[in-house]
Amino acid sequence: MAEVSGPGQFSKRTDKAVGEANRSLPDAGYGEQAAYQEQQKGAAMAKGSPGVDFASMFGDPGARVTGLNEPSTQPDQPVTDGAALGAGAGMEALGLADQKNVDLQSIIPYLPVMEFMANQPGASWAMRNLVRKAKAMQ
Repeated sequence: MAEVSGPGQFSKRTDKAVGEANRSLPDAGYGEQAAYQEQQKGAAMAKGSPGVDFASMFGDPGARVTGLNEPSTQPDQPVTDGAALGAGAGMEALGLADQKNVDLQSIIPYLPVMEFMANQPGASWAMRNLVRKAKAMQ
């Protein structure tokens, strides 16, 4: 186990012996030290990078980035496509509007439990609103 460093001018590095600290067990029982040493021999320690780089595996990611001053790669699609305002398809293009109804329909079987929770003192307004919306869908 490494020593604790002292304050100020008495400080010294305590991380030098980290590699040495795991080479033997300090309070090993009968046969544990030999078993531990055998395990250490079987597990080879990492020796730097294996020589594989990101670019050789996936290509250069910077080559696929379109700069701000370059022409669009999708000239027929407006920038506001999928937004609530502007040209192009609105939020319905994301397909999220129907998902809210599906989610509310899926909690209707649990409505009695959720209603009980919403009626408890200190229940959040979000819980109460969720119960109101689910009850309105019935």
